[in-house]
Amino acid sequence: MPVFNNKDITLHYATFGDKDKPALLFSNSLGTSYQMWQPQIDVLQNAYFIICYDTRGHGQSSAPKGPYSIEQLGQDVIDLLEHLDINKAFFCGISMGGMTGQWLAINHPERFHHLMLCNTAAKIGNEAAWLERAQLVRAQGLKPIADTAASRWFTPSFIENNPAVIKQLSDTLAAGSPEGYASCCEALAKADTREQLKNIEVAITVLAGEQDPITTVSDGQYMVDRIANARLATIDASHISNIEQTQVFNQLIQQYLV
Repeated sequence: MPVFNNKDITLHYATFGDKDKPALLFSNSLGTSYQMWQPQIDVLQNAYFIICYDTRGHGQSSAPKGPYSIEQLGQDVIDLLEHLDINKAFFCGISMGGMTGQWLAINHPERFHHLMLCNTAAKIGNEAAWLERAQLVRAQGLKPIADTAASRWFTPSFIENNPAVIKQLSDTLAAGSPEGYASCCEALAKADTREQLKNIEVAITVLAGEQDPITTVSDGQYMVDRIANARLATIDASHISNIEQTQVFNQLIQQYLV
């Protein structure tokens, strides 16, 4: 798969479909890789030119020593679009990827037709908890986080009925870079768009999981109330909604990212 050597990072990415179709860029959540988007790639690559990448510190992208910042995560996206000669794209990001999308909407609205910000918030969690998690991961590795990830990501019924999916995602997290994960935790510790949401002018869809305990429907409504050109959509899922409710998620993309 192709890589893009840029500044301090080697960014692993993949593209699918016809480059003459509208570009749609996906941004992964904390502790996953671009392959979390396979249920979307499979269905949507005939309608879009799909661009996926491993966020710095994740998957096959390199993990330079952190801490990282949300500005770095966002600038990686802009640099990748430049590398691919994509002037304007649709965007879909989940959790950390949704926070990256907020930075992009604030700082580079001219590069996007419409951004879908999924299972995210203007401020995710609190700084102390993120810094504690970063410290834990650097000390003990990712296995303790991976062992409990499913309960944060999915509803109990999905976990019970999809053991192979849970194992694959948990194994991906456990095999990741502790430094990369911790450095992204430090980016999330500082990331806070609450005072900047009012400056977003590009079209936004906020997608919230009705059973998401991490980034709630109320968090999504908070964002929509402060963004001029935004709508809220909800989905009967927990935090990783694109996997838990693939069909509905794909329908929402096709409904709004046009």
